[in-house]
Amino acid sequence: MSATWRIGVNSRRCIGTSICAGTAPEHFRLVDGLSAPRAEVVAPDEVVIDAADSCPVEAITVRDTSDDRLIAPRE
Repeated sequence: MSATWRIGVNSRRCIGTSICAGTAPEHFRLVDGLSAPRAEVVAPDEVVIDAADSCPVEAITVRDTSDDRLIAPRE
């Protein structure tokens, strides 16, 4: 497992529910009504996966920085 993960938010898919910011406020914030990661690369943290899995439109992706493997959202 990688020592870091990359968080991505697809601004075209995001509908601004703020579930991610409520679930993981240390990792997500709303900017102009849409989700944005506080940092693009983060240490692995289960709450980031929870936030991605909670997004109703799957706008958030979490990838392993070592091999670009998709970690979340989980199917």
